[in-house]
Amino acid sequence: MKEQIITGILSYGMSGRLFHAPFVETHKGFNFYAVTERTEKRASGRYPHVISYNSVDELLADPKVELVIVNTPNNTHFEFSRKALEAGKHVLVEKPFTSTVAEAKELFALAKRVGRHIMVYHNRRWDTDFQSVKTVINGGKLGKLIEVHFRFDRYRKEISKKAFKENPLPASGLSYDLGPHLLDQIISLFGKPLKWHKILGVFRPESLVDDYMHIHLFYPRGLNVFVTANLLTAHPLPAFVLHGTQGSFIKERTDIQEEQLDKEISPLDPSYGVERDGSEGIFTTIDAKGNKSTRYNTALKGNYSRLFDAVYNQIRKNEPYPVKEDEILWQIEILEGRSVKV
Repeated sequence: MKEQIITGILSYGMSGRLFHAPFVETHKGFNFYAVTERTEKRASGRYPHVISYNSVDELLADPKVELVIVNTPNNTHFEFSRKALEAGKHVLVEKPFTSTVAEAKELFALAKRVGRHIMVYHNRRWDTDFQSVKTVINGGKLGKLIEVHFRFDRYRKEISKKAFKENPLPASGLSYDLGPHLLDQIISLFGKPLKWHKILGVFRPESLVDDYMHIHLFYPRGLNVFVTANLLTAHPLPAFVLHGTQGSFIKERTDIQEEQLDKEISPLDPSYGVERDGSEGIFTTIDAKGNKSTRYNTALKGNYSRLFDAVYNQIRKNEPYPVKEDEILWQIEILEGRSVKV
């Protein structure tokens, strides 16, 4: 493997602790070098070798840092990504990439001008449950797809203490929080929709931002795709439901990587990313004679390290990053676009 990529993380909150630090620490292609911690210095407890800077500007000024992970509040992604590129760094940005298409285009253009790569962190392409869905679709045994549902349900009636999520700032609300996950998965499978219809709602007491989202995406050959996110779902429905002319596939949201990372289970642990028994997807098909058969699909092992493989290959080998610029622009176009309020 070529020289390690010296990496700095802009925040050591939940996303830094769970989704970034364990991977840049254990992946052979990265050197976890620095982090920004403005108040409490916690990273040193687990990573004593890492430099803890007091501000983003201090980290960006360090000439050794090659890659900056922007995992700060949503409304700061554009500003900090721009600063990192102008400082000559490669950039990996948490979702949502930006709040508008115009901002996204500006960052992509700036990256090209300064000769650096900017990539969007869409780890849920490597979830076990989504990998199961992708495998079933690619297998073609459902026939012509007619109806696809992706859901992200939670029950969180209380208002989050994270102000950037709950105040009407750029890229706030549930649509910009969970919407990017759902839309990225759909767009990675089916591309850009022909058109869409989006509904946003506010239902929690004292909520200032949307906490319900439903989007109907229309695709060629009559395919209807529905993505839904709801913060007031007491009994979640299956997260993935696919119906085709020859069968159906139903899968709960069963990826356990976030839970394992929260318990400080290393991505190198043999048990990492392996779904629990009983988490299999239900695959029902109808043959030419009308006979129905049902089987249970065991998910492939999940591992967000594959995303960091892709980041390394983009920077060191100039291999195309799998989350493409056009896919990000299509996603933000939908998030930014007109919606019906309920």
